[in-house]
Amino acid sequence: MIDFACKEFKIEDVIKCALNLTRADLKVMKILLNNRGEGMSTDSLSQTLDFDISTVQRSVKKLYDKEILRRIQQNLDGGGYVFIYRARSKPEIKELIMDIVRTWAEMVGKELEEWD
Repeated sequence: MIDFACKEFKIEDVIKCALNLTRADLKVMKILLNNRGEGMSTDSLSQTLDFDISTVQRSVKKLYDKEILRRIQQNLDGGGYVFIYRARSKPEIKELIMDIVRTWAEMVGKELEEWD
């Protein structure tokens, strides 16, 4: 828990807020953080989390667009391909979040300077 003056925040709430994630997005990110070596496809994520495939696809797209996930294309023997997703390292994600928090703190500072 993080105590900020009048309210306590769970760190997961801070992460969700800073990165604009849903609960599903956060769960996908956490699974991939804990499974960094191998990576996972959307099908395996869907089965692991017991989420609908479309929910997982939306989450990995959002996380990939935010550069939290990396993906590699794995060609299938019978033709076609599947993407394998891996999370960036915890230190990289932490730095991304800290950049957002620092930007927010600077904005709060500017607003306080203009406050009557």
